[in-house]
Amino acid sequence: MRIGQGWDIHRLKEGRDLMIGGLKIPSNTGEDAHSDGDVLLHAIIDALYGAFALGDIGSHFPPSDNQYKDISSSALLKKTLEETKPDIVNLDCTVILEKTRLRPYIDRIRENLSLLLDIDVSRISVKAKTNEALDSLGRGEAIEASCVILINN
Repeated sequence: MRIGQGWDIHRLKEGRDLMIGGLKIPSNTGEDAHSDGDVLLHAIIDALYGAFALGDIGSHFPPSDNQYKDISSSALLKKTLEETKPDIVNLDCTVILEKTRLRPYIDRIRENLSLLLDIDVSRISVKAKTNEALDSLGRGEAIEASCVILINN
């Protein structure tokens, strides 16, 4: 068995879509990033690469490469899955976002991750937290995600 840990953070910006787990979440702000900025999928991609000791998302999809400009993070995840071919045991994720409440979307996010990862939804946990009004996350200036993935190898 192998374990991978992933993490990502992005500034929030007006005029961008808020993408979490491959879904557009209603919000006045979205991730400011080279791709669509989906912090949850970016953290999962990092965890997958980490589990296989293959570097991180930036080494595979560098922001300096224009072919990834505004690309869907779901497409990046698909490429990652094709490369790693993981047998996922389970995935545990946390998203930290101060202003947009995610609880109403958690089940849809889990279901979409289930489809993207081709695993049963019972193997996926997604938790939503705030940062208790502390630092840039707490001021609503950023969004963060972290996850841990367990792989049969």
